Amino acid sequence: MQAINYEEFGAAADVLRLTEIDNPAPQPGEVCVALSHSGVNPSDVKARAGTRPGVTKPPFPQVIPHSDGAGEIIAVGAGVDSARVGQKVWVWNAQWQRAFGTAAQQITLPAHQAVPLPKGVSFETGAQLGIPGLTACHAVFGGGGVAGETVLIQGGAGTVGYLAVQLAKWGGAKVIATCSPRDNDLVRDAGADAVLNYADPDLAAAVLEANGGKPVDTIVETEFGLNMTTDTEVIAPNGRIAAYGSAGEMSPTLPFYPLLFKAVTIDIILIYLLPTGPREQAITRLHHALADGALRCPVDTILPLAEAARAHELVEAGRRSGAVLLDCQG
Repeated sequence: MQAINYEEFGAAADVLRLTEIDNPAPQPGEVCVALSHSGVNPSDVKARAGTRPGVTKPPFPQVIPHSDGAGEIIAVGAGVDSARVGQKVWVWNAQWQRAFGTAAQQITLPAHQAVPLPKGVSFETGAQLGIPGLTACHAVFGGGGVAGETVLIQGGAGTVGYLAVQLAKWGGAKVIATCSPRDNDLVRDAGADAVLNYADPDLAAAVLEANGGKPVDTIVETEFGLNMTTDTEVIAPNGRIAAYGSAGEMSPTLPFYPLLFKAVTIDIILIYLLPTGPREQAITRLHHALADGALRCPVDTILPLAEAARAHELVEAGRRSGAVLLDCQG
């Protein structure tokens, strides 16, 4: 099969190579998936570039990148129902602690990591349900239902934030989102009740005003360190801050006593490590939201497998209106 791989860290154009390799046959408990699309996420880009703290070389001699994808099961190993052959699926954690990810024509992985794709859901959408979809869903609902509550989504125009806006609204919450003013219409169309400028020097006051003077119950946070002062001011007693990013300040200082006397829960999310129960709950919620027509997963660019370096460069550039995908058969 054709696959993209790298053997050392570096710029995408320098280290990503299209090669021919053999895909391992499925072992007991595994399935082989013919991939239609592979999702390219910022975490994939960072892993290939070698920018994760303390990591000096790739964890395997040869790495096929990307954790997200969708396709069709073409073979199963012992112990897996043969009726799964021909089933359309989306996959998660495909390259987490494994050498071979989804930037390939096929992938072999544990059967439970190939989730049946709901009827009517495209492969393009399926390739976004792993890292972005599960992160957004757990960030919104990890503390329980949000009906009748107010959810603040910091960075509502980002890939995760955009999905989180839709999911929180679907869940019955009032949604306040922050973004750049250029993205106001995009975030409002996703369902936000109020859209605020993330760079407002008095953002806390703007959030409280948008919520009728009341604090918010849940905050979905993409810049935990930079926004901690604002979040502390606007979070309600017994509220929850669900943080999945802090690139701007990787060693944040917490205002402990203000957080203590609100009994705030700080939920640091790394979706790769989500336990089985919460992951299954998130998968079920994502599927229900899709069935209800409440979740749109826009695509910005689809490139052929051979142009993986260009896909990585687009993700690194950061300015997109949706996901960047690889056509694994193109």
